[in-house]
Amino acid sequence: MAIDQNFITILTIVNIPLAIVVMFMERRNVGVTWAWLMVLLFLPAVGFVVYLVFGQNLSKKKLYKLNKRTRETMAALIENQRREFRDHSIVFNDPAAANYADLIYMNLTSGFALYTQNNKVDIYTDGTAKFAALFDDIERATNHIHLMYYIVSNDSLGNRLLDALTIKAEQGVKVRFLVDDIGSSHLPRHFFRRLKEAGGEVAYFFPSKIPYLNIRVNYRNHRKLAIIDGQIGYIGGINVGDEYLGLNARYGFWRDSHLRITGYAVSQMQAHFMMDWNLASPAHIGRDVLALFPPAGDTGKAGVQIVSSGPNQSLEQIKNAYIKMINSAKETVYIQTPYFIPDESLLTALKMAVLSGKDVRIMLPSKPDHKMVYLASYSYLGELLEEGMKCYLYEKGFLHAKMIVVDGQIASVGTANVDIRSFKLNFEVNAILYDTETAGKLQRIFEDDMKVSRELTYEAYQQRSTYQRFKESCVRLLSPIL
Repeated sequence: MAIDQNFITILTIVNIPLAIVVMFMERRNVGVTWAWLMVLLFLPAVGFVVYLVFGQNLSKKKLYKLNKRTRETMAALIENQRREFRDHSIVFNDPAAANYADLIYMNLTSGFALYTQNNKVDIYTDGTAKFAALFDDIERATNHIHLMYYIVSNDSLGNRLLDALTIKAEQGVKVRFLVDDIGSSHLPRHFFRRLKEAGGEVAYFFPSKIPYLNIRVNYRNHRKLAIIDGQIGYIGGINVGDEYLGLNARYGFWRDSHLRITGYAVSQMQAHFMMDWNLASPAHIGRDVLALFPPAGDTGKAGVQIVSSGPNQSLEQIKNAYIKMINSAKETVYIQTPYFIPDESLLTALKMAVLSGKDVRIMLPSKPDHKMVYLASYSYLGELLEEGMKCYLYEKGFLHAKMIVVDGQIASVGTANVDIRSFKLNFEVNAILYDTETAGKLQRIFEDDMKVSRELTYEAYQQRSTYQRFKESCVRLLSPIL
């Protein structure tokens, strides 16, 4: 008994300096700090091991190392465009885009997201249509194919994609495939053998150096990009797996949002792929860089910014863009997300929009794929429903779309959910669209989805059981690190 007491005393004493490290050395968000302090309090010693794995602060590390020439070129492009906005000399293809010049400028300044206006944007709302188009583009590729996915599965779709890529590699097309080591942890390493033997290259983002233990498990590359010949780019929420084709009985129809873009915005997507690839692979891209950025031509008139964020950055660019979009609303804010765990700043922005008389609607899946995250999401809805926000639960299948559309004039589609993990912990990338035609289509898609959704009213929300509320409250305490 005395030994047990001494052991507990030692753990308590050891925990004090560990807690001080968390509070003062990391200088985190207060909510995140409290969440980690709870872990240390209830899991002495073990909690610190968990902290070492899940709590590393990458914002202090310069992960992406660009050579001097690249840095200077990027700085010049950014400054030239900033000058155009400061001088009000830029001419907008869509006059409505002028109303969001401050949003464009913010993304340009903090996220180094160049604004391009010669883009054509196609929208896909399910994996079947998206992959049909992608396979066609892969078949026509002549120079290179760059793919980056969070989840790649060893199933029918995964093997079809592998076959298509292997054929192109055998034809001399340069194929590079980047996957996230955590998101695709179930994927056998021999999966890519045929592609490698054909000359393709494969890299894993933040791979584990110790079997069965990845100390960077908390930082995942959640981006999904496909670039074909530097002229066609895909971006959105759809990964590689049969469930994204609606072939998983548990989820049924898989409702998602994905874009196919042609135009100069593809160069921005290519640049993000290159930086992630060079971080993950020793076979750096560099010598053939000019072939990766061919002239795009005037393929359309849509304004696009490719905005990225990640745990290596001190600013949360995508979250800030969401807040700026919400604050700019004159009439409507429509949001689709599978997970809803906003931080205080985003929650306040939504409340202000609702209290200002804006029509704010959010759509979530009616059934969860991650129970704890779903419980946390529910815990935040009440505050907004009480103020008058409308919430819809998608019932046709599983809703995985990450989309925001404001006033039918601007929109965002990409990989970032409306949750703290996407804002702070994941590497994410979104396309922000300044085009009333495209934004109008996305708004109509949202309204069509409402027809197969059930509205969750504040009265119905209040009828949840005491046990349900208790579970939500417990999980919400950990929401900053879910």
